[in-house]
Amino acid sequence: MIRISQIRLDINDSVEKLYYKAGKILNIKPSKITNLNIFKESIDARRKGKIDFIYTVDLEVENEGEILRRTKNKNITMTPDMEYVYPERGNTLLINRPVIIGMGPAGLFCGLILAQMGFTPLILERGENVENRSKTVDRFWKTGDLNPESNVQFGEGGAGTFSDGKLTTRIKDPRCRKVLKELVDAGAPDDILYSFKPHVGTDILKGVVKNIREKIVSLGGEVSFNSKVTDLIIKDGKISGLKLSDGEIIYSQAVVLAIGHSARDTFEMLYERGVEIIQKPFAIGVRIEHPQDMINKAQYKQFAGHERLGAADYRLTYHAQNGRSVYTFCMCPGGNVIAAASEKGRIVTNGMSNHARNNINANSALLVSVGQEDFENSHPLAGMYFQRRWEESAYKLGTGDFKAPAQLVEDFLKDRASQKIGSVIPSYKPGVKMTDMKGCLPGYVIEAMKEAIINMDRKLRGFGMRDAVITGVETRSSSPIRIVRDSKTIESVNIKGLYPIGEGAGYAGGIVSAAVDGIKAAEKIISKYRMD
Repeated sequence: MIRISQIRLDINDSVEKLYYKAGKILNIKPSKITNLNIFKESIDARRKGKIDFIYTVDLEVENEGEILRRTKNKNITMTPDMEYVYPERGNTLLINRPVIIGMGPAGLFCGLILAQMGFTPLILERGENVENRSKTVDRFWKTGDLNPESNVQFGEGGAGTFSDGKLTTRIKDPRCRKVLKELVDAGAPDDILYSFKPHVGTDILKGVVKNIREKIVSLGGEVSFNSKVTDLIIKDGKISGLKLSDGEIIYSQAVVLAIGHSARDTFEMLYERGVEIIQKPFAIGVRIEHPQDMINKAQYKQFAGHERLGAADYRLTYHAQNGRSVYTFCMCPGGNVIAAASEKGRIVTNGMSNHARNNINANSALLVSVGQEDFENSHPLAGMYFQRRWEESAYKLGTGDFKAPAQLVEDFLKDRASQKIGSVIPSYKPGVKMTDMKGCLPGYVIEAMKEAIINMDRKLRGFGMRDAVITGVETRSSSPIRIVRDSKTIESVNIKGLYPIGEGAGYAGGIVSAAVDGIKAAEKIISKYRMD
């Protein structure tokens, strides 16, 4: 096939016009194009009063070789082969099947690749399957009744299941395409294969996760829910098995740790068992909530509301005078701020959108960097204890029952407690308590956020609107630890056969990068072992 890049269409042009544009570039009639697929679509809104869509397309025509030989256009190339190539099996006999702890994106895709190669993995998930988990989470949001084992953080699909389902990633890894194709095969929208900012949405993602699980099982894998790992069996620096909370022992020489960034009891167990762990910087802050219509107008001007654009998003950064990096993260257009706690007596917020992104508010994390200099000591888990401290403060400030502390932006900037809600109605459930955020965040975080809001309002008019709502606290943007692993084998540096992967281990940041890390671990196991 032939690939053509940088085809520009006006916002009001039909996608069908790509045939005409491609034909003109190749100097052939559009009717000679027998097949055309969009590989990439992006938006160019830089010019005042104009928005274009930029396309890269792959197409089939007669005499492709001749066209490629004669062209001098750098935007015309041969379509590269992007099919995923499975690794060759190794020679070492794997006596027991591989075991995966955790079923977020990393564990899910590790299990899928292993199953596709005939390794019949066992996946252990401490939470519930996605159907029951959804009911448990809905009950928590309505009543404040938290299940510490199955919640927004724990359960089938991991924390990403209750999110916007964003699939953007900064990594340039060919395995990304494999991840997207498997998601589409499992029911995700086709446009995630080419959209500049692909997303699935929580409503669709739940079904996608279930379908991938069923595919793993159909290939001989096994998934065990409500199965919490409480100990590892280690002999002579090698993993040989693990123990579940009910006392069951499972033996395996290849154990994948895909535990997510909130498995704090598991972090403590790993530390006690001598697995090498180090501190990792992360960020804490709040969720900031605006009217989505305001964001649309700020970003798209007179094109706001155009059917091809949907809900607008943003990404903003600022470097504060106290040296802190401040940035927006996990922006959820047309979404909700959600309760994402996994421990009783501690508040955690996050953001979520359904695929349509059609709720009236937009929200994003507004985060400030923190690191070792902010933690109480050099203990490997000090960052985790730092998170807990501010989550507990937020819980107390919110008066209990998982009501979150909230404040209007105007009051936040003027150092006064908010007394009532303004024009922006907070979407967080089980509800908010209007207060002063100084009670649940460090002073240097408050200081940096104030500067950032003023600066970001200059870049995105309305970001600092007086009635915008900030809700606290967001502490789980990434893992507070890194489980140190060998860069070549992906095994723990001091426990052979133990593969720490994904966000929880400190090696990914989002659905796609975590899934890719899971694929890499599966490849290492496949390349080393064989199963008779």
